[in-house]
Amino acid sequence: MKAMKILVFFLCCLPLKPALSRHSRYHAIFSLGDSHSDTGNYPRTEAVAFQVIKSLPYGETFFRNATGRCSDGRLIVDFIAEAFGLPYLPPYLAVAKGPHVRIRKGVNFAVAGASAINSSFFSAQKIALWTNDSLSVQLGWFKNLKSSLCTTEQECDEYFKKSLFLVGEIGENDYNFPALSGQSIKQLRALVPLVVGAITRAVSMLIEEGAVDLMVPGQLPVGCTSMFLTVFQSANESAYDNRTGCLKAYDAFFKYHNNYLKQELQNLKRGLERSVLYWMVASRLKKKMSSNKSSNASPVPTEEYRAA
Repeated sequence: MKAMKILVFFLCCLPLKPALSRHSRYHAIFSLGDSHSDTGNYPRTEAVAFQVIKSLPYGETFFRNATGRCSDGRLIVDFIAEAFGLPYLPPYLAVAKGPHVRIRKGVNFAVAGASAINSSFFSAQKIALWTNDSLSVQLGWFKNLKSSLCTTEQECDEYFKKSLFLVGEIGENDYNFPALSGQSIKQLRALVPLVVGAITRAVSMLIEEGAVDLMVPGQLPVGCTSMFLTVFQSANESAYDNRTGCLKAYDAFFKYHNNYLKQELQNLKRGLERSVLYWMVASRLKKKMSSNKSSNASPVPTEEYRAA
């Protein structure tokens, strides 16, 4: 039988370089996900929504120009790359359309607005997403690129064992768009097995392709986001957390998702040999930021994330 470890990272107390320096052997990073990690794929798609991402103030604080990131500066994936002394990950669609982009040190497949479940599932329910480039599409991009990274099985094994794969954050849009279309939390809970199943299948497929070390982030508590606080505001004070001001019901829902995903990842370890999964939870970070916006003591990046 094969074995696999699952480690837990709480991002709120994660100074990236010290915590990850023991894995300084990483020579490349490959990232799949949504707007939390997209470094520029979305503006290169055929999507028509959210074109504002192409202009300032996106990118104004660090890059000094809009890069396609849903932030005025860097994303967590950028800080992870910095921690390993690697360049910022080029978006896959820039690689696909520009042969001069270097890819040996990693590529970003994430797309803002992407879902874990295939987009056809939502279109059948008349729920419009920003993009059709779901997690399965991103996996297809990786498979298309693989032959440019390595050719023989031995070469791929050597290359990927020195690479870090980030699978997410993804899944939030599978809930956000239905919620904004009027679905109840009870209806959203019915989606959790489908969303988690899509994520764990992606992890399994990457392992089959040669991935060894994978980081799978949990969901942020959307009850703390300005969009949910605005759209789902309540006159009932009991709907809010007294300490953070976040919407308790939606935070509880995403905690349910995280627990479900964590359990499925633990189940996944059965039958695996060499792969290591890093389970990353960011909920305490988000709540800390919500309850203490004026503090400059946080050890995490200060750039502002601008998309829900």
